[in-house]
This record gives sequence, C-alpha cells and structure tokens, in this order.
Amino acid sequence: HLVGVSDRPWLELPLFVVLLVAYILAMLGNISIILVSRLDPQLHSPMYIFLSHLSFLDLCYTTTTVPQILLLNTGSSKKTISYGGCTVQYAIFPWLGCTECIVLAAVALDHYVAICEPLRYAIIMHHPLWQQLVAVAWLSGLGNSLVQVVLMVQLPFCGRQVLNNFFCEVPAVIKLSCADTTVNDTTLAVLVAFFVLVPFALILLSYGFIARAVLRIQSSKERHKAFGTCSSHLMVVVSLFYLPAIYMYLQPPSRYSQEQGKFISLFYSIITPTLNPFIYTLRNKDVKGALRRLLARICRL
Repeated sequence: HLVGVSDRPWLELPLFVVLLVAYILAMLGNISIILVSRLDPQLHSPMYIFLSHLSFLDLCYTTTTVPQILLLNTGSSKKTISYGGCTVQYAIFPWLGCTECIVLAAVALDHYVAICEPLRYAIIMHHPLWQQLVAVAWLSGLGNSLVQVVLMVQLPFCGRQVLNNFFCEVPAVIKLSCADTTVNDTTLAVLVAFFVLVPFALILLSYGFIARAVLRIQSSKERHKAFGTCSSHLMVVVSLFYLPAIYMYLQPPSRYSQEQGKFISLFYSIITPTLNPFIYTLRNKDVKGALRRLLARICRL
C-alpha cells in the first residue's frame, strides 16, 4: 500500500495538476533535446550527445514514476502496487541514478576540456572516448541496480506493508523488512558513496580548474559567457540532483524519515527532469537555432 498524500486529502487535486503539467513539460522539453541533438548536424558534438543521454534518463525517471503517481496516488482510492511492480521501480531507480551521476561527470569533463584545453579539444574528446564514457555510465548503473535488486529480493516482508511514499524506492522499501537489514544498508551506503560522491568530487575538481581558467580570460564577454554556461550546470548538479541524492541515500538508516523522503523523491523524479532541459540547453543559442531549423523543416512538410 502506497500512502502518497492520502493522509492529506486536500493535497490530492493540486498535486495531480502540478504533476500533470510538470510531466507534460518534462516530456516536451526532453524529447525536443533528444530530437535536435540527433537530427541537427551542428549538434553532433560530445556535449550534446551527453545532454541527449541526460534527457533520455530524465524521460525514464518521469515515465517510471509519474503516470503511476497520477493514477494510483492522486486519481484513485485504491493506492496499491504489486510486488513485481514495486521491484521494477526500485530496480530502475538505482540504474538511472547511477548512470546520471556518471553522465553529469562526463558533461563536466567536456566543459573542462572545452575551456581549459580548447586547442586539443577535438583530440581529447574523440569519438571512441565519449562512446566509452556513455557505455561506462549505463553499464555501471546496471551493475549497481543488479547488486541492489539481488539483495532486496532476499529480504522477508511480514504482514500488510504500508509504504509512506509515492513509489517504491530502495531506502523506503528496506525499512519495511522484518529482518536484519545491515548488509543491505551497508551495501547501499558503499555503492552510493562510490557512484555519487566520486563523480561529485570529479565535477567540483573540474569546475575548480574551469574557474581558474575563466578568470584568466581577457575578454569580459567571453568570461561572462563561460561563467554562464558552467554556473547553470553546477547549479543543477549541486542543488537539483546531488544534494537530494546525498540526503536520501547517505544519511544513517536510523535517521531516515519516510515523510521527508517521499517529497524529496518526488522532487528529483519530476521537478529536476522538468527543469533540466530549460537550464542546460534550451537557453543555449545553438540549441534554439537547431529547434528553429527543425520546426521550419516540419512546417515545410
């Protein structure tokens, strides 16, 4: 049984409207990024390839959770989910989350090379390298998910289970078990520390070097442009993705609050994917130009 906001019935209708609008915006924004990145030859660079994968990850995030939240938690009196459906959700989320951590680190690497090593950019960020980075991201996420699922399916759950969340997520589901979960808690902490903190540290290191290089730029216009590009990425990385992830997955199990956790989960499963296209690329003149060209081609058809 998923509690959602059934303990706050007055929230159901406003939440339904907010989630529906956010889901539509997330779908439109992320699909637009994927289409223009694939169809416009001018955007066939590593940065836009990484961002198209980020948009695909955001589409998967929202599609895995939001339709179910709309149908079960805010549009129905029957707020239950099958064991199989719950397993699929808590398997997909670690996969997507780990993959996104590594893709965000790859975006930071791309920014670092573009600003700090512009003359060697084409040599360093060559086709095989960014293909390998993307493959490592997806395969690492899959490995992380498999480890957690194997441990989770071995946990016994006694009696009627009430999950104070909008969907099934690993920390919340672990709390429902009636057995000792020390192995699960320790494994989760180790995996998250490796797949969240290591990429996060690399991102901060990259932007430290970038800030030093930007301050040396003589042209104030170019300096402002570089800071604008990187500050938006860093803002999203820190405030919209990493801080909620660190709060959710790296706090001690004894301090985990399902009441707070369910709203933080809702935030990064729908609000972050909705904002990402606007912060990352729809403000970008190259992407806006590509969108105009794509719309012109569609109108001619």
